[in-house]
Amino acid sequence: MIKQDKQSLAFQAKQELVKSLGSTLSSSSSIVMVNFTGLSVSLQQNLKKQLKQVGADMIVVKNTLIKKAGGLAKIDEKALSDEILSGQTALVVSSTDPVAPIAILGKFIKENKVPEFKVGVVDGNFRDAVSLQKLSTLPGKDELLGQVLGTLMSPMSGLVATLNGNTQKLLYILDQKSKQKAGD
Repeated sequence: MIKQDKQSLAFQAKQELVKSLGSTLSSSSSIVMVNFTGLSVSLQQNLKKQLKQVGADMIVVKNTLIKKAGGLAKIDEKALSDEILSGQTALVVSSTDPVAPIAILGKFIKENKVPEFKVGVVDGNFRDAVSLQKLSTLPGKDELLGQVLGTLMSPMSGLVATLNGNTQKLLYILDQKSKQKAGD
């Protein structure tokens, strides 16, 4: 009787976890699955801290629970295949900037050689490991906006400098003329 009650509680806890994870996945702008084999506890804590700074979380649960929660969240079937959900899988989820956690992961992987990208879903689009690696090298959203603004402002500042230069020349000529007339 007691054993059955414990099993029932464990089953209910797993069902709640799947619902909660499904809700998290469906509200996320990016979901990245990584193979974290070989990632030490200290490195994992360091990675989690870096991800928190950009509003992302790293979640480690059993692959079967990921598959069930992903089904509830209507994640792309390619991301939930048995081939992808084998070995040690961690989810990195973000509901804010979809690319920032991928950039953090890319930098972390470059420095530590672990974890490894598996697949991801970014803004509803399936991404394989290669495209996640490419995304990780892109500058962040704020940096891109700054570059666009700089590009837009560059011609205007050049025009202002040109007009300002011509105004300076005109003032110099007028000044010289007034000095010449005063000398006559």
